[in-house]
Amino acid sequence: MIVDQDICVGCGSCLVYCPVGAISIRKEKAFIDQEDCVECGVCCRSNACKVDALRRAELPWPRILRQVFSDPLISHKETGIPGRGTEEMKTNDVTGRFKDGWVGFGVELGRPGVGTFFKDVEKVTRLLCQAGVELEKENPVTFLVDPETGAFKDRSVLDKRALSAIVEFAVPEERLEEILGILDRVAEEVDTVFSLDLISVFKKDGIAVRRRLEELGIGSAINGKTNVGLGRVLFGGEEA
Repeated sequence: MIVDQDICVGCGSCLVYCPVGAISIRKEKAFIDQEDCVECGVCCRSNACKVDALRRAELPWPRILRQVFSDPLISHKETGIPGRGTEEMKTNDVTGRFKDGWVGFGVELGRPGVGTFFKDVEKVTRLLCQAGVELEKENPVTFLVDPETGAFKDRSVLDKRALSAIVEFAVPEERLEEILGILDRVAEEVDTVFSLDLISVFKKDGIAVRRRLEELGIGSAINGKTNVGLGRVLFGGEEA
């Protein structure tokens, strides 16, 4: 994003809409720090600027990665879908994507106000791939990494920043404790925050993975969420 300096009146209305604090007032004009900006487009979509001084710049590679990982309205060229991950990951009760005996993982790096550099995403993908984990094929992060090593194929990407990125994969339930240990170690190495999504089948006696987490002494966050396909036909054929 850029500001048309000839039009901007320096009112500052756009400042509060930037989720990473990249906009400031300099010399009585709005200024967007290009290093901090993640190209999410929130400032532009907010319609806060009454003189239409905010502009979307044409983005070359690899800067365009900031946009496709930060703007939920932009579709990824490789997957053809918008957003940071795959929609089905969070609607397992409808899709039946993760089968009984398997656990789906979503490692969400970054948040509004924090963001994430792809060098931190690589720290996660490296450890996982070296442990033999197969990353979700339709996730946009997967297209950027070597599936054997987890290293980013284009090294110029590493110093680029995005609002957030999700690493998705699934493992047999018996590997749950091992993978949690890997993520616990990498949490000390990344310079951002990340949240962990776990997906498993819902049975009559409860969510399978939750019982295993309780056995490991791990509780669910009080502000966590459960995604369900209310009103839609479940994977098993019953009404939600």
